[in-house]
Amino acid sequence: MDVHGALAKRLGVDEEALHDLSSYATSSRFSELERVALAAAVALTREPRALPENLRSAFVTMSDRDAFEELVATIGLFNYLTRLHNGCGIIA
Repeated sequence: MDVHGALAKRLGVDEEALHDLSSYATSSRFSELERVALAAAVALTREPRALPENLRSAFVTMSDRDAFEELVATIGLFNYLTRLHNGCGIIA
């Protein structure tokens, strides 16, 4: 398990939810808003320079602009931390 998975467990995310992350797009465990947020995390991890407009507009429509900005900031922070941990050889 990576550092973020260990943190998620400490914050109360159950093991089944962590297991279902790989199939978030089809898992009934996640709401539509959670699926869009997870898709945004995948998209920004793969291409950090831009988020596809369809994900941006879907999230803002289901939530609001402030929540969207918080989501993008959180994704960026955890992507940075993952790179730092990987570079330093830190494991959970």
